[in-house]
Amino acid sequence: MNNAVPIIDIAPFLSGDPQGKAAVALAVAKAARDIGFVVLSGHSIAQDRFDAVFEKGFAFFDLPDDEKAKWHPTGPAKQRGYHGVATRGLSATLGKDAPKDLRESLFLGPVDDHAAAFAHIPEAATAYAPNLIPDMPSGFDKALTDLYRAFEGLSADLLRIFAVAADMPEDYFMPLIGRHFSVMSAHHYPALTEPPLPGQLRTGAHTDYGAMTILAMTGAKGGLEVACNGEWLPVVAPKGTLVVNLGDMMQRWTNDKWVSTLHRVVVPENLNDAMSRRMSIGYFMHPDYDARIECLPSCLGEGARHPPISAGGHIKAKIEASHGN
Repeated sequence: MNNAVPIIDIAPFLSGDPQGKAAVALAVAKAARDIGFVVLSGHSIAQDRFDAVFEKGFAFFDLPDDEKAKWHPTGPAKQRGYHGVATRGLSATLGKDAPKDLRESLFLGPVDDHAAAFAHIPEAATAYAPNLIPDMPSGFDKALTDLYRAFEGLSADLLRIFAVAADMPEDYFMPLIGRHFSVMSAHHYPALTEPPLPGQLRTGAHTDYGAMTILAMTGAKGGLEVACNGEWLPVVAPKGTLVVNLGDMMQRWTNDKWVSTLHRVVVPENLNDAMSRRMSIGYFMHPDYDARIECLPSCLGEGARHPPISAGGHIKAKIEASHGN
């Protein structure tokens, strides 16, 4: 199957070889300009980290609804714990009136407690809210936390690659992520038992909010598609690879030179096909709440297209929109 998204091996960059670093950065810069997506190999996260979350995640989502609901957040922190099928709609973040998404989700926020560091910013409290991590099935909480840590390390490596690709010092983004509020989510897309509403998808068309998204997913019918040259094209990720896409923050940082691209998860043609059941695990990299998102000096050109904005304020508005439809 053809893949519109390039596959890039980042191992040569991580090895520290100057030629390898330059080649990887060049390939990433091209993908960032052209489509905003890459399929990533050479990332060094062991497959068993993903397998553990997929196996235990399917078991969790198979629990009765009233059991899963025990892990639903009761306060204002909406990106924690369990959220049921068709309770959120990502198309709303782009102002579109569409039915809620046909998926159920489990959200995990920062493992480290940075709440005290942002006590002077009351609106930051939800970004650093305590986690609601299910302890059933046994070991699910540890599997989720271990994978969050692995994504945390990989995202820092990717920001080093992005910095070089954008003609900035390799460590440019590092001072902005020491107290990040990144979110990891496990999204379960069950096989459908009745037709969707008009325009209803597994995940509505949207762009992602933050700096980047790192995605692991099981293979099944009705999967991820990316908008490319007026078409919706499938994103094919061979086993052992990850999908990485840029978010709205990175587009702002690069003065729209790099793109945060529309994508969606489609409904399978055969609604009752049990093989269409799938799961994805996404890590949404958000820098420190008070990080200033403004045009990189290397991308300034004739002037910045967007005013500076705080990372936290941008994410807060997007999350509220996703629940407000």
